Amino acid sequence: MSTSLPVLVEAGRKRVFVQVLDWPGWCRSAKDVDSALSAVLDYRGRFAVAMARERLRVPASPVLHVVQTVPGNATTEFGAPDARAESDDEPLGGPELDRQLRCLRACWATLDLVAGSSPERLAKGPRGGGRDRDAIVEHVDSAESAYGRKIGVRTSDATTDVRRELIVEALRAGGLPQGPRAKPWPLRYAIRRIAWHVLDHAWEIEDKSE
Repeated sequence: MSTSLPVLVEAGRKRVFVQVLDWPGWCRSAKDVDSALSAVLDYRGRFAVAMARERLRVPASPVLHVVQTVPGNATTEFGAPDARAESDDEPLGGPELDRQLRCLRACWATLDLVAGSSPERLAKGPRGGGRDRDAIVEHVDSAESAYGRKIGVRTSDATTDVRRELIVEALRAGGLPQGPRAKPWPLRYAIRRIAWHVLDHAWEIEDKSE
């Protein structure tokens, strides 16, 4: 039996992202909407392997249901999902918050496993571009320090494990930084954005190790 999954389409001029709203980390991009939707389905098995690290079962026969389409921006074209869904303003707590945080932990576990089993030097692009393993991991850590500030956490001096726990604690507390100049990320969006970034780079390391 198929399972309907709500997705957000972020349509830029040259790149389109599709985010599965209830499964943080399950997000792919392509040059057009149909290709991006297909990419999400193509990655179902790979995403399921990642989620299994937190004993989460991804629907076996998903049907993607577009609930909202928003225009992309410069971040979209650069290569990162930046769109907020209308549903991101809905409260998130209880068992559903726990499940989404488990999705995030599963993404972290995947990055740790892949980085720990991959060579330091990775395959480069046709023009010799691209980062090696340690540089990618450092990039993820640096980005998470910046993401932390969007949910009220300063983690620049923390170790990776401590940073992750501080992020989880902040998300459980609502993820809202205080102060007149604060521009917090919505809780649902914050979890999706962090999870996507971790898993996307885990898969990058994995692909370039082959």
